[in-house]
Amino acid sequence: MPKIIDHDQRRRDIVEVAKSIILKGGFEAATMRSIAAEAGFANGALKHYFPGKESIVAATFETILQEMSEGVQAVGAEPMTADAALRGFLEATIPRDQDQIAAGRVLLALWEYAMANESLAELYRGHLASWRSSLIERMEAARDEGSIRDQDFGTPANEYISAAVGATVINLMYPDGERIADYQTYIDQFLARLR
Repeated sequence: MPKIIDHDQRRRDIVEVAKSIILKGGFEAATMRSIAAEAGFANGALKHYFPGKESIVAATFETILQEMSEGVQAVGAEPMTADAALRGFLEATIPRDQDQIAAGRVLLALWEYAMANESLAELYRGHLASWRSSLIERMEAARDEGSIRDQDFGTPANEYISAAVGATVINLMYPDGERIADYQTYIDQFLARLR
């Protein structure tokens, strides 16, 4: 009886291999040949799952953005005050451990690639817009609860997203997490200004 192959799982495995290669050696290291070798495929076998490197890169970018979104959206799934949900959301967007800092390294390589690829750039812009909307919703809920004052939340949302993206980049220079406490202090100060 022929072995049943889970093609979706194979695609996910290939994306994980691509992420790992980008993390270790940067975007240039993620060639079709290196991905195939690391995944245990013959070089041409990847084409059954992805037509070329660009499609693997797109799938890797989508996967990282999806993982980030799921992590951020999970905050507040359990019953908590709107203020606690806002703080949790802010904390979830700053790299706070080795895995999140490493994911930032992969994301940085993919940002560079997205600059020359409009569909990937649009994907990331959509991610940022969704992230901004979710942040504003949490600020509005905290306002309705009485934990922060009423104000236009667009400007502080933009400020925070810029700080979080900056934290991702800066933490790349401090991979052991030396700057994590600085960003926790920033979150405290950001919430104090909203109050």
